[in-house]
Amino acid sequence: MSRIAMVTGAGSGIGRASALALLADGWSVVLAGRRGEPLAETASLSGAAERTLCMPTDVTKPAEVEALFDAVKARFGRLDLLFNNAGGNVPAANFGDVTYEQWSHVVSVNLNGCFLVAHAAFRLMRDQTPRGGRIINNGSISAHRPRPGAAPYTSTKHGITGLTKTISLDGRKYDIACGQIDIGNAATPLTKRMTTGVIQPDGTMRVEPTMDVNDVGRTIAFMASLPPEANVQSIMITAAKMPFMGRG
Repeated sequence: MSRIAMVTGAGSGIGRASALALLADGWSVVLAGRRGEPLAETASLSGAAERTLCMPTDVTKPAEVEALFDAVKARFGRLDLLFNNAGGNVPAANFGDVTYEQWSHVVSVNLNGCFLVAHAAFRLMRDQTPRGGRIINNGSISAHRPRPGAAPYTSTKHGITGLTKTISLDGRKYDIACGQIDIGNAATPLTKRMTTGVIQPDGTMRVEPTMDVNDVGRTIAFMASLPPEANVQSIMITAAKMPFMGRG
């Protein structure tokens, strides 16, 4: 039977690399993201556009998430894997200078959006026949060690860890597995600043090594390939020489 996956934030970076890895592994993939053109580009790059469904979606809007899953049910009838990847951030700022609008924006995308998509996926996986599936939430190494000036982002990523553990526990009776991937310094447009310098805990600026984003895609494909009775509860993949161990 065809395996059906969904990747949010599939128009670029980690989402695109993961969608391409899943398509290369034979999955049919629902590509979700805010803008249609980058999603279509991801589908084209795969060489398997016939196994994709591009769905422009703002994950912070419940009605759009509902429409996304209605489309999945209409096209495929089920969902076997969700990579809950969509996220965002605001410029680094000392905690005393963070505005409520900045805080709310990051929480809306990283935590509320993650909840909305995971909740809809959980319900579909619970009710489909045969039931079950796998949810992979994109955390961050910020779920373990914060960077300076990153209160909104770090707080949401700690929240993702709690959400992942709860879904994992509540999903057992429905054959739904849930795990989390924590990524550090994958080379994407969002990490270009690493090449010019990133503020360190001691206040200095330092260029940080990055890793190929396709290594993240391969990790997602590995997690997705496991049989239903096995789960990667938590995995961390980082650039080998980035300043993480001993950070702070």
